[in-house]
Amino acid sequence: MTQLRVLVVDDSAFSRVSIGKMLERDSRITVVGYAINGEEGLRKLLELQPDVVTLDLEMPRMGGFGLLRLIMQNHPVPVIVVSSQRERQDVFKALELGAVDFIAKPARARSSDLYAIEQDLKQKVYQAAQLNVEKLKRLIEEEVGRDVSAAAAPVTRYRSSAVVIGASTGGPPALHHLFASLKEMLPVPVAVAQHMPPGFTKSFAQRLHDSSIMDVKEAEDGDQMFPGRVLICPGSKNMELQHFGGSVRVRIVDPPKEQIYTPSVDVLFRTAAYVYGSKSLAVVLTGMGNDGASGVREIADCGGRILAEAEESCVVYGMPKEAIATGQVEKSVPLERMLLEIETRCRSVDK
Repeated sequence: MTQLRVLVVDDSAFSRVSIGKMLERDSRITVVGYAINGEEGLRKLLELQPDVVTLDLEMPRMGGFGLLRLIMQNHPVPVIVVSSQRERQDVFKALELGAVDFIAKPARARSSDLYAIEQDLKQKVYQAAQLNVEKLKRLIEEEVGRDVSAAAAPVTRYRSSAVVIGASTGGPPALHHLFASLKEMLPVPVAVAQHMPPGFTKSFAQRLHDSSIMDVKEAEDGDQMFPGRVLICPGSKNMELQHFGGSVRVRIVDPPKEQIYTPSVDVLFRTAAYVYGSKSLAVVLTGMGNDGASGVREIADCGGRILAEAEESCVVYGMPKEAIATGQVEKSVPLERMLLEIETRCRSVDK
């Protein structure tokens, strides 16, 4: 079996050694080198040709952002950010620059705490090596805010009343692209389940809010769904939609222990089907795994509509592929056309 070759870039000796030990306990992975800053990281990258890079962001001399830009411009390779909680905003900047995923370092730099991320780290390194980083590079290079209204789209028979979106790996830059490209507020509410650990979704929502005309926020229990608002499910929680008097509100709940993916796209889609029925529009974006496929069936069973991102623009085609395999997806389109398809279904007049 060919081993995955990893380069670890971190200015902390403790973190470098710990990350290396964790990775090399997996027989599929070998650490081919270490670097203490971006300059050394770039030299090692060109010399060692690793399959994946783990990257700290705060480093002396050339920092993580400088190295990431050079990697994406000149030698695209999957990069996983290993970052502390205090660098939350920086993490999303890194994802927009081309990092494929991130892992949060524990708050305390103790061996027992740091090693708690071992399983997550090894899994994400293995997954990152299978990604199409050239597609991510193209997404980063695209001009945000293009005139998506210029292309023609078929007129729909009825207008959707709510949009629910599911995404995983590659989702943060894809969602940023969608919401930043809007020229006018959507006349419907939007709810998003993006696979993400706790402590990061609030910063992620704020970043989306700052770049969009939509009102984007991390969802809180009891928040109301209303036109122009985007609610992002908190990391490692589930978000359910419920009728509450004459409105629709969200419930933020703990997932069951056996749940693999959090936040759950299936839970969001299933409850949207119950609340909005045939007026629900589900969108499955890039991501690994099959979360959302079950929810897609329930959306379709109630007469709702489903869009899936096309393979050509997906960083990871897993979730859209599984959604399409249900036979219930109305249309599969690349990310650059997704906003147009959403707007067409939300702005068209009932007939």
